[in-house]
Amino acid sequence: MDTNILLESGTNELEILEFMVGGNYYGINVAKIREIITCQELTPIPNSHPNVEGTFSTRGETITVVNLARALGMKEQMDEPTQDMFLITNFNMVNTGFHVHGVVGIHRVNWGQIIQPDSMICNSSKSMITGIVNLDGKLVLILDFEAIVAEIAPDIGMTMHGAGNLENRETNHAPILFAEDSRLLSMLIYDTLTKAGYVNVIPLNNGLEMWNLLQQYKKEGTLQQHVQCVVTDIEMPQMDGHRLVKLMKEDPELKEIPVIIFSSLINDDMRRKGDALGADAQLSKNQMGEFVETVDRFLRK
Repeated sequence: MDTNILLESGTNELEILEFMVGGNYYGINVAKIREIITCQELTPIPNSHPNVEGTFSTRGETITVVNLARALGMKEQMDEPTQDMFLITNFNMVNTGFHVHGVVGIHRVNWGQIIQPDSMICNSSKSMITGIVNLDGKLVLILDFEAIVAEIAPDIGMTMHGAGNLENRETNHAPILFAEDSRLLSMLIYDTLTKAGYVNVIPLNNGLEMWNLLQQYKKEGTLQQHVQCVVTDIEMPQMDGHRLVKLMKEDPELKEIPVIIFSSLINDDMRRKGDALGADAQLSKNQMGEFVETVDRFLRK
């Protein structure tokens, strides 16, 4: 299946790959998919995490495969026949395979169609759902693949360990707004920035919340007091990070605010898109040390 679909930057659109696990429908941003292949024979890994099914080799590299049914707490043996596939993903600069029970297809949607789950659905910081979208009359859950991988191998995902020693830093009151839809990653960003001395950090759930708050500050005439740096993820319900950057850099009152894109999707193509939109810096979420250094560069002059 061809997943090399190009979207114009800043349109607030994405392509969702719909797939099945345990008879339920789930989705992943096509930008995270490297390829989709039929199931391969796997080599078990002794003493590995229970959700790791094994590894296989392709094109000279070894891919670790996560059993997504196990990761989601489901039974692996299905009552109905399945068409098992491996989704080979690339995010945070790491290739990972995910064993699913069938691939349905690809849909182009607007981020505005994706609803952020409420606390009745996601009642903990470890929730694995970041969005819900209605596709062809059925609800499809957008999974937080970063959180799934972080549970298995924290060092691959985003952790505070990469930020180095954050002790004995001067307190900085410069206001920072950041938009991140994953509760787990939002807590990590907040904790890292506060431990780095930034005590005026405001977390937001998505780009639309950020944009509305910026408009409020503009209306009040308090923009300078409330915002000196913006950090944004790319993938977010309602409004994605690229759309947010585009709107900010086209606004005469907002364009001088430094904007850092902090996302698991940073690769050569995404970097070109971010540069074209005017992002001041772009970092992958496994570059926590570089992230703190970048915030310092903008706010500790």
